[in-house]
Amino acid sequence: MQTEKQKAQAGKLYDANYDVELIAERAACKELCFDYNRLRPSQTDEKREILTKLLGKTRKNFQIEPPFHCDYGYNIEIGENFYANVNCVILDGAKVTFGDNVFIAPNCGFYTAGHPLEVTLRNRGLEYAYPITIGNNVWIGAHVCVLPGVRIGDNTVIGAGSVVTKDIPANVVAVGNPCRVIRNSELDS
Repeated sequence: MQTEKQKAQAGKLYDANYDVELIAERAACKELCFDYNRLRPSQTDEKREILTKLLGKTRKNFQIEPPFHCDYGYNIEIGENFYANVNCVILDGAKVTFGDNVFIAPNCGFYTAGHPLEVTLRNRGLEYAYPITIGNNVWIGAHVCVLPGVRIGDNTVIGAGSVVTKDIPANVVAVGNPCRVIRNSELDS
């Protein structure tokens, strides 16, 4: 029989609200986020130490401006030269992977979790989690919302205020609610 955590990792409905193991893991994560968000701007070594402990994978150069919030932390992988501005929220019931040179503007959210439309299932505390993958050289504008299961391709720009409900290909500019491609991106020479 699968644990609730194993069900989540398999993309199945799982009990996120009442499972003791998942509740304890989220509580531990919230403690680390609390500590991180209370550090002074000059405490760069302490910030790096907490993020390295919290996140599943980090590289050499990265920065996340506080406040930052996530559910588990261990499902988040960030590439080289990762930058997230203030108020980044990552609900990482499933894996969230960011490539190299990803820049995230303020007030962005990455939500792997969703809830069933069926009210009886939802009221039982069940949810699902689908992975999010962000490619290399991606810029995400302010107030962007990325929903479960989305993939954003390399060299893509997501315009401010977008709600990304479906995959966005590489080398484009996409914007809107729902987010859609408006043109090919211009490659720097």
